[in-house]
Amino acid sequence: MYEIVKAEKLTPDVIRLEIRAPHIAKKAKAGMFVMVTPDEHGERIPLTMADFSPEKGTVTIAALEVGKTTKQLGKMKAGDTIFSLVGPLGLPTHLQNYGSVVSIGGGIGLALMYPVVRALKQAGNHTINIIGARNEKLLMYEKEIQAVSDEFYICTDDGSKGHHGFVSDILKKFIAENKKVDLVYAVGPIIMMKVIANITKPHNIHTIISLNPIMVDGTGMCGSCRVIIDGQTKFGCVDGPEFDGHKVDFENLTARNKRYIPEEQISLKRFLEAK
Repeated sequence: MYEIVKAEKLTPDVIRLEIRAPHIAKKAKAGMFVMVTPDEHGERIPLTMADFSPEKGTVTIAALEVGKTTKQLGKMKAGDTIFSLVGPLGLPTHLQNYGSVVSIGGGIGLALMYPVVRALKQAGNHTINIIGARNEKLLMYEKEIQAVSDEFYICTDDGSKGHHGFVSDILKKFIAENKKVDLVYAVGPIIMMKVIANITKPHNIHTIISLNPIMVDGTGMCGSCRVIIDGQTKFGCVDGPEFDGHKVDFENLTARNKRYIPEEQISLKRFLEAK
């Protein structure tokens, strides 16, 4: 059992849980994730590590409350326990001094973006960070990401804060102005990452994206997280979660991530009716 040290809402639909897990915190690195099972009979789901502290012996996860298991996590409080926490899993973000790095995050992807941009900053990069959400109330990790930014931009679809428009607008502006960009890192909704990759590809700007395909075990045995990279089948859990954005088959990724929607809706309905 893993004790929840702190539970809080980041937005109306996003929960952040700090969990005591010393053995995971000791080995955690930016870009990695954990598999979470709330209770003995619960579903096993992959969640990003939004932070980790070897000194405190804790890892922090953030989840968008959209399905049965994430809504179950959203009801948990400090002092509650999680049945299973497996990790750290996946390959960590490759870190080096690239030069000028533009990192772009949207929605729940901002939770993963924070430890990655922090690590990129520590590696000596000039960090240009762009965050976005549908509106101001849905922005998260704003202060944390800004604290590790050399340049910082906010975008909202409705114009309630920062640039009125999409994160891709800022990137397009940089390219049009011939701003020095050595690497683009993007994490968020699939459509957002696809747009970013399509913008950078004609300009040969190396672009890394972090994928979150459907997973069952998270250790490479089930094959549920298959993604097509440069025409070859890879597993999101052990070969990723980060891949070259110019080589990802986004159509296949989108289709596979939708395949269990009817079953997810049934599971959520039963969960809500049981409460």
